[in-house]
Amino acid sequence: MSSRALSEISHLERTRNYLQPGDVSTAVRLWKDYVHRPQRQLWQDHEWGNAYWDCCGNPLEARALLDTALRAMTPRSARELRQIISRFDAVWNQPSPPYDAVGG
Repeated sequence: MSSRALSEISHLERTRNYLQPGDVSTAVRLWKDYVHRPQRQLWQDHEWGNAYWDCCGNPLEARALLDTALRAMTPRSARELRQIISRFDAVWNQPSPPYDAVGG
């Protein structure tokens, strides 16, 4: 990511009341880690929730925060951040394998 985009993110984190320093990078990390979890763990989170999120951050809320930050950024900087996020979104949006393909 360019220094211009990083500078803009830093400025947003300092000037917006819904952001604190480091929030955007934390949100990117939470989303990246979440989408790479095994599917069975994602289902467990969906069915029973995840107590870990209470202390360490909810990745779904983090993804929503990223959308908010993207809307607040200039088009050029938002495009750079969107390129990074879109890689993780692509993993999230992959179709599940058929049930019998996994030995069911």
